[in-house]
Amino acid sequence: MTQYPAETDVWLTQEAYDRLAAELEYLSGPGRTEIARRIADARQEGDLRENGGYHAAREEQSKAESRILQLEDMLDRARVGERPPADDDTVQAGMQVTVQFKGDSDTEKFLLGAREVLALDSSVDGSVYSPQSPLGAAITGKRPGDTATFKAPNGNEVEVEIIDATPFVG
Repeated sequence: MTQYPAETDVWLTQEAYDRLAAELEYLSGPGRTEIARRIADARQEGDLRENGGYHAAREEQSKAESRILQLEDMLDRARVGERPPADDDTVQAGMQVTVQFKGDSDTEKFLLGAREVLALDSSVDGSVYSPQSPLGAAITGKRPGDTATFKAPNGNEVEVEIIDATPFVG
């Protein structure tokens, strides 16, 4: 198994981990079998160059194989309740973070962790940002009162102030 440095760990709740593991089990077992069956059925229909069903099944197979690789990687790097983040106000994966963007009076609260947590864990309230995202990378290691600057996808520099950081308890 490949060892990754701590900054590439994927923080997941137990619920999110279990759901991702179940998805991987399905995709690498019955899901693969079903797609292979559809490809075989479509091959029997004749000329593959003009066979829409065949091409659709092959595209589905490609997406499923990519997702399997993504899930295997994520689950290999997952940290599930092994060591909760320290409650020292320092922003790190597994923290519920509140920030205020410069020029905006509103605050935004989000979980710093794997994006899959948002869709998979009903206890997550709000957005999820990856520690590797521009925002996540900029605020990791900061404390309330600190500011950080990062480059947004549109190329603009964005400044954000850390308001609060507490361990996510799910």
